[in-house]
Amino acid sequence: MQPHREFRDEHTPVGYLITFRSYGTWLHGRSGSVDRFHHTHSTPKLPANQARWRYNRRALKQPPVKLRVRERALIEEAIRETCDIRKWSLWAINVRTNHIHTVVTADRKPEKVLTAFKANATRKLREARSWDSKRSPWAYGGSKRYLWTEEQMGGAIAYVLYDQDEPLDK
Repeated sequence: MQPHREFRDEHTPVGYLITFRSYGTWLHGRSGSVDRFHHTHSTPKLPANQARWRYNRRALKQPPVKLRVRERALIEEAIRETCDIRKWSLWAINVRTNHIHTVVTADRKPEKVLTAFKANATRKLREARSWDSKRSPWAYGGSKRYLWTEEQMGGAIAYVLYDQDEPLDK
């Protein structure tokens, strides 16, 4: 028997799939990018456009940020610390050379979680002298997907852990 509609927890997500990129590493103009006009469900992604990519590359305010082994380890450590301190459950993490995927359950909106991850990762990089620029190492925004069911949570964890490119050397 289903509980009465007003007592169900369908409005509370099980977790979030949060992804954010390092600065300058995913520019519009590459095949498969998404802009503000192609950001809704079942909207086709953009085709490659070399002129648009070159324009965006020239507009960068700093070189693209590629994360090396040391930076990746620091970022993972910072995200794990953030979750421990705030009592959030980190279910999966995969720090790549140009982006970070996490699956997390938190008592905050995903925007706040993303902001905390970026801020603490930047702080950790600066403390270790792996980032000395006044600018952020992160692209603006990030992807914040709500996970409403255990099935969605399991799928997101599998995606983060197993559906990326080849494993990176630690």
